[in-house]
Amino acid sequence: MSRSFARLDGEYRRLASTLAKIGYITQGSVFERKQGSGSRYQWTWKNKDQKTESLTLSREQYYWLRGAVANERKLKRTLQKMRRISEQVFAQLTTPSKKP
Repeated sequence: MSRSFARLDGEYRRLASTLAKIGYITQGSVFERKQGSGSRYQWTWKNKDQKTESLTLSREQYYWLRGAVANERKLKRTLQKMRRISEQVFAQLTTPSKKP
C-alpha cells in the first residue's frame, strides 16, 4: 500500500532538514591499530583514479576524521531514503487516477 503524498512530502522535508545538520564529511575509512610502534591511527581512501591512499594520523586528526566519515555515511543513507521517496512521489504523480 502506498503512502499518501502528504506523508511522503513530510518525510522528505524532515530528511532534507537533517542534511544541514550533518557537519563535515569525508570519504574513506579511519581505524586505530592496537599493536605496533609509531602512530596508531590511519585513514585510507580512494583517490580520483580509484587507487587506495593512506595517511598516518595524530590522535586529534583521527577523532575529527572519524566523525567526518560517520557523517559521510549518514549523508549517503539520508540521500538514499530521499531518492526512494522521490520515486514514490513520481509514481503517484504519473499514475492515472481511477474513475468510479
